[in-house]
Amino acid sequence: MDRSVGTLIVAVVIVAVIIAIAWGWSRRKQSQSAVVTPPKPHMGITRVAEPVEGSYVSTTKAGHPLERVAVHGLGIRTTGELVITDGGVIMDLAGREDFLIPRRDIVSVDTTSGMIGKFVERGGIVRITWRLGDTLVDTGFRARYSASTTPTVDRIREMIEEAQ
Repeated sequence: MDRSVGTLIVAVVIVAVIIAIAWGWSRRKQSQSAVVTPPKPHMGITRVAEPVEGSYVSTTKAGHPLERVAVHGLGIRTTGELVITDGGVIMDLAGREDFLIPRRDIVSVDTTSGMIGKFVERGGIVRITWRLGDTLVDTGFRARYSASTTPTVDRIREMIEEAQ
């Protein structure tokens, strides 16, 4: 009898936690409903560098590495590739819609050691700050091989300078 009561209490707590998480995520999505959908990659853009394999970390509000953008799937971590093109940066994501960070919307690029739930060595995450409609956001990508990080940042910086 004691064991079944204990099991029931644990089950109720687990269900309550899952419900709370789902409720919080849906509230976050509702509060961010004004955030526009990121553009999709389109025909006519040309790759200017080899794709960088790694992990899409997340997109957060710029300057707020713990405030995940939940809408349009931007808050979900996945594997993928970062592809630098003449039209911007494509996030080619496994199991999700790819999106384009248009070159004209990129504000800056640097590295960081952490973004929402992902903390690595110093400078291990490429962080692209860009305008998504009226919202300034940071998108993080962690290269599978650390030797790819600096060249990726340098290529995106060159792109920003050429666009100005």
